[in-house]
Amino acid sequence: MSLASAGFKLTVFCILLVSLAAQAKTMITKQSFNQLNNGTPVEIYTLRSGKIEARITTYGGIIVSLRVSDRKGNPDDVVLGYDSLSQYVANSPFFGAIIGRYGNRIAHGSFTLDGKTYSVPKNDGENSLHGGTRGFDKVVWNAKSIKDGIELTYVSKDGDQGYPGTLTATVRYTLSEDALHVEYFATTDKATVVNLTNHSYFNLAGQGKDTILQHQLKINASHFTPVDSTLIPTGELKSVEGTPFDFRTSTAIGQRIDAVDDQLVKGKGYDHNWVLDKTPGKLTEAAELYEPTTGRVLQVLTTEPGVQFYSGNFLNGTITGKQGRVYPRRSGLCLETQHFPDSPNHPNFPSTELKPGERYHTVTVFKFSTRSDSGSK
Repeated sequence: MSLASAGFKLTVFCILLVSLAAQAKTMITKQSFNQLNNGTPVEIYTLRSGKIEARITTYGGIIVSLRVSDRKGNPDDVVLGYDSLSQYVANSPFFGAIIGRYGNRIAHGSFTLDGKTYSVPKNDGENSLHGGTRGFDKVVWNAKSIKDGIELTYVSKDGDQGYPGTLTATVRYTLSEDALHVEYFATTDKATVVNLTNHSYFNLAGQGKDTILQHQLKINASHFTPVDSTLIPTGELKSVEGTPFDFRTSTAIGQRIDAVDDQLVKGKGYDHNWVLDKTPGKLTEAAELYEPTTGRVLQVLTTEPGVQFYSGNFLNGTITGKQGRVYPRRSGLCLETQHFPDSPNHPNFPSTELKPGERYHTVTVFKFSTRSDSGSK
């Protein structure tokens, strides 16, 4: 091989490396997302990497939009939400938000820790839901750019919403070529409970386009936690075998959602926690969602022990979301990676207690791909 030929090939190789590096780099931009009524400014960050674009606001750490391509390469926004800050403040069913201090429900707004009983707001009938009346979804987080994404931080003072301890929470959103990574951290100066998650409503056909009933879902769980009439777990870990809760093989969500089943009646559809078949703390696949008309696939990986599958049962057509699109019942679904609901009141559930000197740390990954009509990836 001549030196000229070798030099040419080396040049081409270097160009390819630079091109690949440029493609892999996450581009981050920031702009105003208006301000709250008290004058607090709110910003929105846009992250772009490969085939994914995510827009995240400092109010509630909300994933305002998430654009991914279908099997033909056409991008669309696959999460429900609003176009403006004022809409999120006025009336949002937790669209895309960080949930805390405690994701999901706590029975009767009460739990006991180290012999002391704590009361937290009852904002879901007799129960507390998603951290109370002013949870982490309703506060402005401090933000900064980091490699491939942003880092959000919020300090929740001792007694905030009734919870003990000053909790310092950090959430990192980062993009890779095909995935949105969400990493949660927390420390406390007093024993407390914590259960952080994200409450994005997905519709892989595109936000505001039809219901999610044709989506095909797989959940890697052989048990779930049945609930009472107020959606509080009974404490039982029940086998999914022979029930409409068996998603161990990919199944259309609409296939059994209206089956005659006591748990579906109580949830008005699916609104339950699945006990994942996994090694505690290990990042493994929790669920896979497939939308056949677009070919989009969402794989959810997590270190958490559970996932709450909520089928958008309380959406009712009264919300007009992004681009003026109305959100009817079951037009979005949530896959909230988590510890189990009401864990502080169930000693047999994995503990959500956090003590001084310890660090809470969990990871969830939303990974996107496509399939052809034949089903191949």
